[in-house]
Amino acid sequence: MDIVGFLKSQFICHLLICYIFIVSGLIINFIQLFTLILWPINKQLFRKINCRLAYCISSQMVMLLEWWSGTDCTLYTDPESYHKYGKENAIVILNHNFEIDFLCGWNFCERFGVLGSSKVLAKKELSYMPIIGWMWYFLEIVFCKRKWEEDRKTVVQKLLNLRDYPENFWFLIHCEGTRFTEQKHQISMKVAEAKGLPKLKYHLLPRTKGFAVTVQCLRNVVSAVYDSTLNFRNNENPTLLGVLNGKKYHADLYVRQVIHILIPFKQERIPLEDVPEDEQECSTWLHKLYQEKDAFQEEYYRTGTYPAVPTVPPRRPWTLLNWLFWALLLLYPLFQLLINMINSGSSLTLASFAFVIIIASVGVRWMIGVTEINKGSTYGNNDNKQKQK
Repeated sequence: MDIVGFLKSQFICHLLICYIFIVSGLIINFIQLFTLILWPINKQLFRKINCRLAYCISSQMVMLLEWWSGTDCTLYTDPESYHKYGKENAIVILNHNFEIDFLCGWNFCERFGVLGSSKVLAKKELSYMPIIGWMWYFLEIVFCKRKWEEDRKTVVQKLLNLRDYPENFWFLIHCEGTRFTEQKHQISMKVAEAKGLPKLKYHLLPRTKGFAVTVQCLRNVVSAVYDSTLNFRNNENPTLLGVLNGKKYHADLYVRQVIHILIPFKQERIPLEDVPEDEQECSTWLHKLYQEKDAFQEEYYRTGTYPAVPTVPPRRPWTLLNWLFWALLLLYPLFQLLINMINSGSSLTLASFAFVIIIASVGVRWMIGVTEINKGSTYGNNDNKQKQK
């Protein structure tokens, strides 16, 4: 291992990265709080400012993937579609198989300049989480409780509020609702058999109601649906801890700007108005889309490539420059404080510092643990238990 790789694997480096992220994130959350006074005066200015502030937080995560880990991200897509990315509003359907698939989705947004304004459909609990959850609140992210009877009215209202959004945005959605595991896949396929739906090998059954409502509410605002399928070469199993350790992965992202359903590998663009508006028809449409996604996964596992032109979108320097700004701003006072504490020679002061380090270590491990598959959501499992009662 070279010296740079050795340093990247050291816990003290991880601690400093997390310190910069947490402190800068809380500062930005505090600034966002004050932007609320703009909402009744100039809503669009409020939104533009919060897009930039949100970028200061989310770009630090993307920096870890792009610059710290050095992960290669190859995009497979139609060259004609490539030139439209970032220049139109879009709904982006993502598969949900890996611990860092959300990070790769953000990386996709960053390469085309829509990271700060990107939207997601997220569980309500995340809105209470400092930094990212609070950032999303000011970005007007759509939160739901995963109980559709309670969620529908709130989700519809939040989506309709985005119709006059002043920035180009991508709405990222994991239609499977929860991350893929073998246990959840078995449960999902039992549901497919009971409902007479085609079985999938590499995906869970998509949850169609949220997608259908998103299409209905954002029609004439969003120009297209991008179907995205993510894989990693050489059967890599990427983790956030691996990224933090500086491990380099090789991501392949296949993006279709939506296809004619059930015509394999056809790249013809379909605008959003051609996606069925009726909820039942939209549900059928989405199930067929996932059959195709399964076929693409099968093809990738067999050949190691996708049926499209590979390209590597250029890295933009802004994620690194943003992180360096916060590092210079926050590390100097930290080191100055440490020097003063050591010079004081007080046992109580040093003991207090050691205690803070321990608490910080636990906090860092907890933040990493949130992304781990074996500690992920039990959403699919709980659904099955409720059906069995």
